[in-house]
This record gives sequence, structure tokens and C-alpha cells, in this order.
Amino acid sequence: MQRGHLDDLAVFAAVGRESSFTKAAKKLGVSQPALSQTIRAFEARLGVRLLSRTTRSVAPTAAGERLLRTLAPKLDEIESELAALSELREKPAGTIRITATEFAVDALLIPKLTKLLRDYPDINVEISIDYGLTDIVTQRFDAGVRSGEQVAKDMIAVRIGPDMRMAVVGAPAYFRKRPEPKRPQDLVGHNCINLRLPSHGAFYAWEFEKGGRELKVRVEGQLVCNATAQMVNAALAGLGLAYVPEGLVASHLAKGRLQRVLEDWCPPYAGYHLYYPSRRQSSAAFALVVEALKYRSK
Repeated sequence: MQRGHLDDLAVFAAVGRESSFTKAAKKLGVSQPALSQTIRAFEARLGVRLLSRTTRSVAPTAAGERLLRTLAPKLDEIESELAALSELREKPAGTIRITATEFAVDALLIPKLTKLLRDYPDINVEISIDYGLTDIVTQRFDAGVRSGEQVAKDMIAVRIGPDMRMAVVGAPAYFRKRPEPKRPQDLVGHNCINLRLPSHGAFYAWEFEKGGRELKVRVEGQLVCNATAQMVNAALAGLGLAYVPEGLVASHLAKGRLQRVLEDWCPPYAGYHLYYPSRRQSSAAFALVVEALKYRSK
């Protein structure tokens, strides 16, 4: 079939259904003379008259009636499929891939996405827990979650949580055998639980600040983990000191299972942000995820 025939068939079906060039032209959004010319050219190419015209009415000929009976159901089916595709495009759906730390997932992502995922069953979220500075473009993630100061300048960053603080904690049993550190430098004599960063294999340096003075301390100890939840468990077991987000150990501190030290050296810093490439085309599903995660101060 030549490409123009499909358009001609649609025009013919509109005239046949409306039994009027005027009504068909209005429905199709074209002029009546242009519509009449299209039908005449179509009939000429087929070599058969499809419509019988009088000054008062338009009716299909026998050939036109036959074509209309065959054509109408197929055009209806095509229109139905196109409508379904349009609905699919407009209906939020698809998989959103996010990389985040374990604490960010537990404290923010899962609580905030619960209602969204219940309301939109066609939206899927795949979460990858990672403590490294993942290249989300190369690794084909839609977005990442890190503290605001870790987000690259060329990314769009959306705050999803309040300011945070880190905490150095240990079990009471640990401190019965060792003195509490008063300065970050005192950590040198302590058994500290290290976090290994997967991005470059190094240990995470514990960061402190007081009175405008910043310190990064490379600590040592018997135990190394690659996730903060396990560091907390190790600290609870009395195996050493852990340096973790304050919110992760708040309940343990309140119940006396852990003790906090060097609190005056741990000021607030920019909390978690969702970040993604500025050139990313935002789908309806992604826009809803961003909106659901966005931080709203009380």
C-alpha cells in the first residue's frame, strides 16, 4: 500500500460515517474543498466511485459501502491501540534505579516511597546500596542519594532530608576498659571500626570540625566493615568505636546501650540529597519519585 492511501482511507471513513463533507471536514480539522479534492483524487487512483453526491446529501456507493464495512472496524482498532499507547505514555510507569547508602534507604527512601508505590502499581523502584561515589551515568542509575556536600556541581540536587550529624559511639563495656577520647587525636589509641569505601578501596577518614578547625583522622582497629549497620552492631558488642550517622544510633543512645564521645567535634552538615544529571529527560514516574522524596521542613 502506498503511504498516502492510509490517510485517504481515514478521510473516506470520516465522510462515510458522517454522510456529510461539512461535518467530516470539521471533525478532521480541514477545509471542505480540500476534503472533496482528497476524495476525488482517491477515487481516481482506485478507478471506482466511492461516494454518491447530491446537493443535499452524500452516501456511499455499493463499492464505498463495501469498503466502509471492511474498513471501519480496522480503523476503530487502530484508533483504540493509539489511544492505549497514549494512555501508557501519560500514565506514570517504569523502573527508577537509585543508588544510596543503607541508612538513607532505611531512614528516607522506603518510608517516603511507600505511599507512592501503593498508589502507582506500575512504578517500580530498584535500589542499590553503595557507599562509594557511584558514577550514576556510567552505571545507568536514574539518580543517587548522598549528602549535599558530596554531590557533583554538574548534577541537579534535591534535598530529601534535614541536616545531619555524625556520631562517635561505643558500648559502656568498651569504655570501662579505655578512657573516653576528648579530642579527635585521642582516637589513635582506640580500637576503631573502619568503613571500607568500595569506590577506591580505602578506609573512610573520620571528619571533625570545631571552631573553624577541620580534621580528618585515619583510625585503626581490628574490624573493618563495608556497611554502617554492621558497624553499629559491632559497637554494641563492645568491639570498638564507630563513626556513623547520628540518626542511626539515636535509639541506642537514648537507652544507654551506646555512649557518645567527641559530640562537640561533630557539627551539622548538609543532609541527604537526591541527585541526577541536568540533561536527564524527566519521565512522569521519575517526577513523582522526586516529588515524593522531596524534603519538607515541618
